[in-house]
Amino acid sequence: MSYQVLARKWRPRTFASLVGQEHVVRALEHALTAQRLHHAYLFTGTRGVGKTTLARILAKALNCEAGVSAAPCGVCSACQEIDTGRFVDLLEVDAATNTRVDEMRQLLENAVYAPTRGRFKVYVIDEVHMLSNSAFNAMLKTLEEPPEHVKFILATTDPQKIPVTVLSRCLQFNLKQMTQPLIANHLRQILEVEAISAEAGALQLLARSASGSMRDALSLLDQAIAHGSGRVEEAQVRQMLGAVDLDHLFSILDALLAGNAAAMLQVVDDMAARSLSFDAALQELAALFTRVQIAQLAPQAIADDLPERVQLLDIAARLDAEYVQLAYHIAVHGRQELPLAPDEHAGFVMTLLRLHAFRPEPEEGAGRRALAAASSAGRPSTKSLPLVGATKQPPPARVEAPLAAPRPAPALPPTPTPARVGPAASATDWHELLAVLKPSGMARELAQHCELRELAAGRIVLQLAPRHRHLLMKAAQDKLQQCLAEHFALPMQLSIVVEDGSGDTPAAAARRDRQERMDRAIASVEQDGFVREIIEMFDATLIESSIKPV
Repeated sequence: MSYQVLARKWRPRTFASLVGQEHVVRALEHALTAQRLHHAYLFTGTRGVGKTTLARILAKALNCEAGVSAAPCGVCSACQEIDTGRFVDLLEVDAATNTRVDEMRQLLENAVYAPTRGRFKVYVIDEVHMLSNSAFNAMLKTLEEPPEHVKFILATTDPQKIPVTVLSRCLQFNLKQMTQPLIANHLRQILEVEAISAEAGALQLLARSASGSMRDALSLLDQAIAHGSGRVEEAQVRQMLGAVDLDHLFSILDALLAGNAAAMLQVVDDMAARSLSFDAALQELAALFTRVQIAQLAPQAIADDLPERVQLLDIAARLDAEYVQLAYHIAVHGRQELPLAPDEHAGFVMTLLRLHAFRPEPEEGAGRRALAAASSAGRPSTKSLPLVGATKQPPPARVEAPLAAPRPAPALPPTPTPARVGPAASATDWHELLAVLKPSGMARELAQHCELRELAAGRIVLQLAPRHRHLLMKAAQDKLQQCLAEHFALPMQLSIVVEDGSGDTPAAAARRDRQERMDRAIASVEQDGFVREIIEMFDATLIESSIKPV
């Protein structure tokens, strides 16, 4: 006997055996039980979710020799002939190859004749959206008022292309995509009956690659059984699919946390040697960052039996939640830009280097403390675990010996203990110091909105108003701290306190200076004799916004 593929062998033959479409099955069973039968049904959904299967089960329920019911017997000649595709009163039409109006008219001309064997003549039109407008118009009248013995079952993957005049004449049921756990569980049940051993990780890979289609999952399962010589193992399935091993991704994240770009590139070379898809790698990397964020914000949602649970909790404890959001954004956009890259390898490498360039600097010993806390508690806690990049006081920057003589530094307090600086001296000193430092970018914006609170040997404390909290980014703090360390030629520890102060910041002083210059410019223009004469002669008005101080 010839082999029958799993997708056909395990096609559901009753409503009870249908997987994942309970909302549609419930409505059809209630309608059949109450004998409230509509004359036209429309099933919509992506490929492989059960549209044609539902149509055949409904045809059996309508034509079963035991009577119309939600549970056809499956043993009578009508049920068996429908299962094998030989029932004369079940007409399955592929609209993709019968798009013309003449073919539709010929089909509908036979609708007036009574069924040959069954109770109803059932027309199943698959991919109905492929019909031409003329074909749709030809079937409107028959679809609205068909003979009592005719039932229409339409199926489509694109309901947007169906005219509203057809949609309004049908009962529409939207079939959902299958979830990965549902597909994996169904595959496991099939393999148990088939007496084929399978690893749970392999079924998860197949379910994920099926993208919500049960038919695709069964086809992939057939391929996996053949590839593994009767066994479904994770390593062989991963090789068959060209899927990226999570070990590669965890190795990339470990290298990222260690700041080792060379190790990241070594993982990329290993992936290239295995001919793995870099597009799939970025997809898996974005999914991994999603699970890491879930582990940080909702750790109870991570299943206890998840194979990579320990690694997820470890990564979640060592990464800052804000950086995970940025990393997810980089991975997604890196995948979108992959077709624009010179080649996939270069695009993948640049995405990883982008992750490396924007990584936060870890606090010394933070990773070890996070691992210890995660292993003792079992779940990460945002209150107790140190997060990379989340500290308010970054470590002192290491400064190499200057190649030239350092710039003259302002006098520091003679003792290393922090000294409180008076408000007036604080403002003057910080304004003068900032003019010498000349930081750039966001570090300059941050510094200009701060006030000097303490200045001591190896330590400086600034004060930032709460309304400027958005400037308090770690990269800007690190840059400003580096500028201070280079200026004083010794390691400096920068701390920024978010509190309301006197408001005498360099930014405020610059605003006052601009306003004073603007007032002097306006006064100078108003006092000009020619301008005053023009205003008096033409009753003109001076537009102050057009005046620019020089």
